[in-house]
Amino acid sequence: MASELENLKIYQMASALELEVYKSTKSFPGDEKYRSIDQLRRSSASVTNNIAESYEKRSLKERVYIWGDIVKGEAQETKNGLMMALQKGFHDNKDVIDRYTELLKAVSGYIRFLKTNSEHSERNQ
Repeated sequence: MASELENLKIYQMASALELEVYKSTKSFPGDEKYRSIDQLRRSSASVTNNIAESYEKRSLKERVYIWGDIVKGEAQETKNGLMMALQKGFHDNKDVIDRYTELLKAVSGYIRFLKTNSEHSERNQ
């Protein structure tokens, strides 16, 4: 049975992308092991891990900070790394880059939801 976190669409997107990055980097040149491969795997895992960390935070300020600064930053870093790896010929998976764009949009929407939901709660108290 899936947890509430695992049912969160953005978490599902990030998890799927983390696995996709792992698979894609398997075909990178061996001399990229401690450069592109390591960096892409760490930044993609950080997206998923920070979503999980934020999920349990009670403070809106903390949640918005993690989502806005850390999750978006790591997702953008991964996307940029994948774009450079594509240009270098390390992979040909343009879809994964587009899916990171969709994830970034979803994260921005979730931040708006958190802020709006919080403002609505405060008005009804």
